[in-house]
Parts: sequence; C-alpha cells; structure tokens
Amino acid sequence: MKQHQTVKIQILNDNVAGRWCRSEHGLSFLVEADQTVLFDTGSSDLIGYNANIMGIDLQQIKTIVLSHGHDDHTGGLMLFSNSKLICHPDTFLKRFRKSNQTELGIRWSEEEIRQKFDLVTSREPVKISEQIWFLGEIPRINDFESRRTAFVKADGTDDFVMDDSGLAIITSKGLIVVSGCAHSGICNMISQAKKVTGIEKVNVVIGGFHLQNDDIVTKKTIGWMKENGVVQVIPSHCTALPAQAAVMQHFRFVQVKSGNIIELG
Repeated sequence: MKQHQTVKIQILNDNVAGRWCRSEHGLSFLVEADQTVLFDTGSSDLIGYNANIMGIDLQQIKTIVLSHGHDDHTGGLMLFSNSKLICHPDTFLKRFRKSNQTELGIRWSEEEIRQKFDLVTSREPVKISEQIWFLGEIPRINDFESRRTAFVKADGTDDFVMDDSGLAIITSKGLIVVSGCAHSGICNMISQAKKVTGIEKVNVVIGGFHLQNDDIVTKKTIGWMKENGVVQVIPSHCTALPAQAAVMQHFRFVQVKSGNIIELG
C-alpha cells in the first residue's frame, strides 16, 4: 500500500479559540489522508463560521465519522446532508448527566439522520480507505480506565458510553490515533487501533482523553503510553488543564486551538 508521508488535521473546533477562529466546548477535526474525513462536528453550526475563515468548503465533505453520541460532537450535523455518516449504533441513545439530569445526547433520532445521510452503524471496525479505519466498539481491557461514569441512560442504568470510538490512520512512521473524548479509555483505544490495523508502532495520539486531574489515572495513562512506545501525544478538548500539564512533562506538544492546521508524518 502506498502510505502518504503527511496527514493534515485541520481543527474546525476545539475548546480553545485561535487567533481568527472561534471556539465552543466540543471537537471537530478535518482529517486529510488518502481520503478526507470529518471527525465529529462540534456543538453547533460554529464549524461553518470557522470553515469559511479557513477556506474549507463543508459541502465537499463526503464522509463524516462520529466518535460518540454526545451533543458537543454531533451538533454541527445540521450543516450537512447526503454525506456518508459512520458511527456506533448506540450513538442515538437518550442519555443524561447524573449531576443535574440534563440531556446531553444527539439532538436527532436515528430515523431523522437516515433521512439526511447515508448512515452506516457498526460495532465492528470499518475500513474507510486504505489508510483510515473507524475503530468500532473499544474493548475495555485496562484496569485503570473507564471504571466510572457521570452519565445514565433513559432507563436509569449507568451509561459507560459504549459508542465511544476513534480513528486509526496508517502512515509510514506508524499509527495516528484520533480520539473525540476517549470515554472508552485512550489506552484501550490505542490497543484497539493496534489490533485492527496489525501495526504496533504508534507515532501520534491526538484528541480528547477525558482526563481531569494530575491523579493516578492520568499518571497510569502516561506511563502506559511511554511503555508502549507512543512517540507524540497531543491532548485537547475534554483533557483538563491539570491533566494536560501532566502530559506536557513527558510529551511536548503545542496546544490545540480552533483554526490550527497540524501536519503529522
């Protein structure tokens, strides 16, 4: 397989504003490899504003992948139609925060989405192109990740966000793993990327890690990545500042902001 030397990730939205582009709580990355894939859509139509600033024509995007069904990753779907949309079937569950019982799921039903998109739902990995994989449902194998949840389903049972997934991108330097929130555990996601692609070397991990503090979970996550030879780690979105600072002590990175263009080998 011909492996592209450079993968471009354009940050249509992350939690921090860039010089020209606005931001909101949410994530949306435009991934350009052997195929262009929009990974998540942010909380609202804000990505339309940022795309205009960045010279990106959203109507040319033919493939969208959702990392999971939370509203801060799916709100921008209103801007699209007729694209292929890939996600886990649990993306459409009704879900609520335990803290205040507010709803935080996707705003549209599966039926409504099927009317607007070529919808592909899968618990199994999906090969999007020669270079890009949707990782499907992530096995929860580590003893330090995804052990607690702040969410419940409509029936009142714990919601561990089993739909949480990511992308694996194959390059000549190893894998690039892209995460929306890593409710499934970022290390679990990396393990799944290795299994799905058959490639052991991980060059870059980027996206939300859902780590909040410089605590034992964050320390074990950093230790696991170092032990497994991850070269570059770029946390963003739901990775809180104390956790980002802890990662920075071991993996140097530039803060992700809306409007950034990140080129990775």
